[in-house]
Amino acid sequence: MPEVLPAAGDRIFVTQGSPASAGSGRVVGRQWRVLGVLALINLVNYVDRQAIFPLFPFLRHDFGLTHLQFGSLATAFTVVLSVGSLPLGMLADRTSRRRVVSAGVLFWSAATFLSGLATSFRSLLLARSLVGVGEAAYAPAGAAMVTANFPPEMRARVQGVFDIGMFAGGAIGIALGGIMAQYFGWRVAFFLVGVPGVLLAFAALRLPEGIHQNSEQRFPLRDLVRVPAYVTMLLAGWFSSFAGYAYVVWGPELVEEYKGFSAGQAGIVLGVTVIVCGGLGVAVGATLSDWLARRASWGRACTIPVGFLLAAPLIYGALHTTQRAYFVVLFGLGAFFLSWYHGPVTATIHDLIPEKGHATALGLYYLFVNLFSMALAPVVIGDIADHSNLISALHAAIVAQLIGGLLFILVVLQVRQRGARKDDESDTCAGELA
Repeated sequence: MPEVLPAAGDRIFVTQGSPASAGSGRVVGRQWRVLGVLALINLVNYVDRQAIFPLFPFLRHDFGLTHLQFGSLATAFTVVLSVGSLPLGMLADRTSRRRVVSAGVLFWSAATFLSGLATSFRSLLLARSLVGVGEAAYAPAGAAMVTANFPPEMRARVQGVFDIGMFAGGAIGIALGGIMAQYFGWRVAFFLVGVPGVLLAFAALRLPEGIHQNSEQRFPLRDLVRVPAYVTMLLAGWFSSFAGYAYVVWGPELVEEYKGFSAGQAGIVLGVTVIVCGGLGVAVGATLSDWLARRASWGRACTIPVGFLLAAPLIYGALHTTQRAYFVVLFGLGAFFLSWYHGPVTATIHDLIPEKGHATALGLYYLFVNLFSMALAPVVIGDIADHSNLISALHAAIVAQLIGGLLFILVVLQVRQRGARKDDESDTCAGELA
């Protein structure tokens, strides 16, 4: 049987080689170094991931690529990233997370460098696919290391800091890739964005693992599907990520074709809005989640559906307003509430699953959510738009967002029931001892 969920206030934190005691929950400099290095790696992760998009015009000129071939570069990366997340997450739980993180970062940095050496579409497609392997190794193991190095009451906040890198890194990647390609060429752009990862890969090797891992222990994959709240989170995450990725993919066309922004204005508006509002939303959602977790075992999880449900009418208003200023305000507020879930989702998964299965649980979550949402959202929304228009098509994303929010409410109820069952068992044991 899978291990039960500890109450939100339980102090089960142990850091290998750290002076912080299991009961004090104190945080020392070594732990902040872990978070800083891993958050920086996550930023570089998204720089490498997004840098290719502004290079499309240069690649089209050199290789004569079609739009379908461009799309296949993103699809190949997504499929490899998704499929690789689960086995590499399991490997991280069974060996050394620190070494898996370091190897993953080094691997994707090398693959990014190889992208700059591509002489054909096929070699470029292979290199971008290999980037997905490295990133699949890093994400589950990195998030598990963050959780392992901090006390449970800080879990959502530190995961939020870890996730902020995706907002900053995504914007930096798009801007940096375009600038470097314009002045130095697209090959140099790949070479330069691959360098920081090599340095960070060696820095990761010097990080503490956190909670002591017993490589002899195994967390059976079947035990994950025996946790009802975790299974519901897979479904909820699918719908919610479908919506989020639809906004990312189709946002530029929406603001250019329907809101009257130029291409340059669209990049600035979306980039600034995502970084400022999205980053602030991650921080607020994670802080609120940890605050609620101190008051109830289900408090951390309830932050997630609230954010999704509050964002839905704001996104709807942004789609239908004809005033550019109103669009920026409504879309920014929508992005703020949509971003609440980042830290709490990872923290809740780690609350539900024993420590020895943290990377495995995230690997399966990434496999399920990324593969289906990132693969289907652009195609489904695009097909609906072809038969009507983009604004009508994005209504489907709002519906998916609402379904995801409702499913996350079910997660809250399941976590609450699980906590109540554990309290009953504890009372029974106490009575027997008395």
